[in-house]
Amino acid sequence: MCPPRARVARMLWRPPRPFERRARWVWASASASSARATGHRRHASSGPRADSDDSGAARPFRVQLYDSIYQRIQREKAEERRQLDGRPDTTVAGRNIALSTIIISSAVVFYLLGASSPAPLPPASTIAVEAVPPLQHNVKEVELQATWADLVEIVGRERVSTTADDVGAHASSAWSSYAPAAGERPFLVVYPTSTEEVSRIAHVCHRRRVPMTAYGGGTSLEGHYAATRGGVCIDFQAMDRIVALHATDLDVVVQPGVEWERLNEALAPHGLFFPPDPGPGARIGGMVATGCSGTNAFRYGGMGDWVVSLTVVLADGSVIHTRQRPRKSSAGYNLTRLFVGSEGTLGLVTEATLRVAVRPAHESVAVASFDSVGDAARCVARCVADGIPLAAVELLDDVQMRCVNASGATSRPWAEAPTLFFKFAAATPGALHDEMAAVRAIARAHRARAFDRARNAAEQAELWSARKAALWSVMAMRRDAADRVWTTDVAVPISRLPDIITATKADLTAHGLLAGIVGHVGDGNFHAIILFNERERAAVEAVIHRMVTRAIEMEGTVTGEHGVGLIKRDYLPLELGTTTVDAMRKLKLAFDPLCLLNPDKIVRLEPPRLESKWW
Repeated sequence: MCPPRARVARMLWRPPRPFERRARWVWASASASSARATGHRRHASSGPRADSDDSGAARPFRVQLYDSIYQRIQREKAEERRQLDGRPDTTVAGRNIALSTIIISSAVVFYLLGASSPAPLPPASTIAVEAVPPLQHNVKEVELQATWADLVEIVGRERVSTTADDVGAHASSAWSSYAPAAGERPFLVVYPTSTEEVSRIAHVCHRRRVPMTAYGGGTSLEGHYAATRGGVCIDFQAMDRIVALHATDLDVVVQPGVEWERLNEALAPHGLFFPPDPGPGARIGGMVATGCSGTNAFRYGGMGDWVVSLTVVLADGSVIHTRQRPRKSSAGYNLTRLFVGSEGTLGLVTEATLRVAVRPAHESVAVASFDSVGDAARCVARCVADGIPLAAVELLDDVQMRCVNASGATSRPWAEAPTLFFKFAAATPGALHDEMAAVRAIARAHRARAFDRARNAAEQAELWSARKAALWSVMAMRRDAADRVWTTDVAVPISRLPDIITATKADLTAHGLLAGIVGHVGDGNFHAIILFNERERAAVEAVIHRMVTRAIEMEGTVTGEHGVGLIKRDYLPLELGTTTVDAMRKLKLAFDPLCLLNPDKIVRLEPPRLESKWW
């Protein structure tokens, strides 16, 4: 093989240029002609002249010109070879540089591809919070402005709001237990009118990776609609149509923005009603999302018992229908029940088919006051044990009754003592009378101070009004504008209800807190409505923590009907176990891999940055 420099010289060799070949030929021809013509004469001077050949004969000017050009070219080539001989071999270094460039470029490309899509989930059946891929939401100002423009194309400019008042109203409420941080508010609020529009909105947000939070009546209490990641708030108030009533089949199809009170007004002429009755202003979409119940739950059950099927928009804009209209079905997974209570973290409910009930022919209300909460709770436990089919039974403690009187929320004064509110319903007047007589006897056996019954519809509404005014009457007791209300609930087996209510009241009194106790005592569920300011916040948090852990120790639940939201999520491992919560998290990621739908609710998606207190 040739040495490296010789190989390089070969590579750099080029054929003579045309004018070089011609110069050589002309010079040779001219030299031959001159030799023949002069007979090789020499000049007389010593030595040959520059313009003569070796014999001294004079050469023509053109021959001398071409000879000069040829010699110059030869010198240039010699100089090139000389420089080449002194030049280092750079082929290896060049290849190394090129290879390094390719490797770096490939790494950058693969990093960008990996960053633009979430990491694949591990194959396990559960997933711990530490294993959740990092959230990749895009809430930059320019991206949100582009989202605004896309949503305006879908619903029109008049149904997309970015005003400070509108955005602020969709971030929290005066009765929510969760106080959002400064940045926890949506960038915009959009008001769709159909499933198609909701689907297109979700598709835009999914493509742009913008978080979405659903908003119904705004009556939830545990931080359910706090926009912890900003993004888009989807308000369903414009989707408020009662789509179809099938009176014979005892079901009704509604959009999520329908208020339950208005639904019952529409059903009343048909002799029907919708039993779940949460707080005033609640809408069907939010009631489905939280799995609420209300005062009628003792006899009729909660929201989940009255939902037949749902139309749901998933995170990427896909639309699914969970069931047809029959009262029962064994066709596949029960997705209807899955979405009830999911708090908008798995999908957006855009239509619901609900069961309705025939309104009882005869109804009445009675009120009984007692010396202690324990006596009242034991009275309810005896009524349940005796199988009396009460329509509802509610407890308000002495502090709550004092708040009702002080606020003037009702048209009559009340005894400021623990009070039970009974609702009766029967097919005949005789059956109604027998139920009321049996309850009156049990109440007297448990030292009831009084037992008042309504004699007409007006008195029924008046007696029941105190129960419906509970939250608002405590809020009316605020000492100044800085006071807030913290409302929370737990549920325990009915036999443990007197114990937990008594212990919670003692805890509240020991800390000097103004708080009313309200209970759906027929099913072991009760609420604490606590008035506080920032100086009292730590005490309130401690009382609620003990109340919730006490319920868990009594084999109860951290929430009977309010839902988890942000406040109760860190208690779920205590109640259900870490593995169960990890399974819930896996379910969330299966339906919403980018975690765009109401993120951070029910289960954590990131480990807490700081040590969590309890929520």
